Amino acid sequence: MIFLLATHNLKKREELARILEPLGIGVQTAEQAGVELTDVEETGTTFEENAVLKAVGGCLESGMPCVADDSGLEVDALGGAPGVYSARYAGEHGNDAKNIDKLLEALRDVPQGERTARFVCTACCAFPDGSRIITRGVCTGSIAFERAGTGGFGYDPVFVPDGADGRSMASLDDAQKDAISHRRRALEQLAQKLREKGIGQS
Repeated sequence: MIFLLATHNLKKREELARILEPLGIGVQTAEQAGVELTDVEETGTTFEENAVLKAVGGCLESGMPCVADDSGLEVDALGGAPGVYSARYAGEHGNDAKNIDKLLEALRDVPQGERTARFVCTACCAFPDGSRIITRGVCTGSIAFERAGTGGFGYDPVFVPDGADGRSMASLDDAQKDAISHRRRALEQLAQKLREKGIGQS
């Protein structure tokens, strides 16, 4: 069975495919499947609601089982912000540099021990029969005072995962990042639930 990936974010698409394919789940982008997906307006107030909106929308438009995720950063000192607004925190969707600038400014006077945060990912797989699977993964850590590393995307340069020896997510290689990432954790749960349905490698 081939699953459609409902995302226009090229880096996220690469990461989703990189994690899912070794689990025995074949994936295609909309372009590969010859499908034109409408941009879904992320009107949900939770990661789960937005993931469902994107997966169900992609499934309805393509007729294929569709995997989508919604993810973001929750910072304790900011009351859980930026949360579902992570990609557009600074007002312009997907401008990673401005989002990080705003975050660092908001935390400028917050000391080291109070900069705890987590990356959260909710993954949803929607099927043409109307059924869906929803999972959630979390990676805990803290926000650094400045950027470090050149890998990853989003807030990776300022997010320091617990147990990473003080290195930012952007300083880890793909294998190291995948081993601890919120997206990996959500997708592994998704793969397990798919196997329980008789899909993918056991």
